[in-house]
Amino acid sequence: MASVDARSTTGLTVVIVGPESSGKTTLARALAEHFDAPWVAEVAREHLPSGAGSGARYDAAKLDQIARAQLDAEQHARATHQHLVILDTDLLVIDIWWRERFGTPPDWLVESLASTAPEPRRRYLLCPPDLPWEADPLRENPHDRERLYDLYRRRLTELGASYQVIPGAGAGRSAAAISAIDGWLDIS
Repeated sequence: MASVDARSTTGLTVVIVGPESSGKTTLARALAEHFDAPWVAEVAREHLPSGAGSGARYDAAKLDQIARAQLDAEQHARATHQHLVILDTDLLVIDIWWRERFGTPPDWLVESLASTAPEPRRRYLLCPPDLPWEADPLRENPHDRERLYDLYRRRLTELGASYQVIPGAGAGRSAAAISAIDGWLDIS
């Protein structure tokens, strides 16, 4: 296990993003364990009732609440950990989710994402939908994951965010992500 304390203080934030059922949480957990770093879970799972995947049990106000809670969780982790923080989603995911369900996100969300996504110490690992779909009561998009993946790539590019695509599964995916983070830590 790599020790972040042995490295220089970087304040690196690594965000795992991608369409539903692309292995983000599994990868986030593996990276947090490998680097002995904190990870911030996807807070939507705490705020949405089981079965909300149909969209019938949430509205724009609820999504705004989720976005603010996700941002608060990230800010708390960053304030209490000075080296490396792993995020299992951020406002980018909520921005795309919002656009898919409700149209244009609120100004505060768009402005916050535009100011944080291109930060030099914030990097994204984009997971393509190359894993089999796994049903989950909160998931909504089993049939258009490629289209959503393309939205993530475009949005990351529009925002000027630094990102790397991490395909595959298991140890190979983890090794690729670890290598990317090692490189980011070394250049910080």
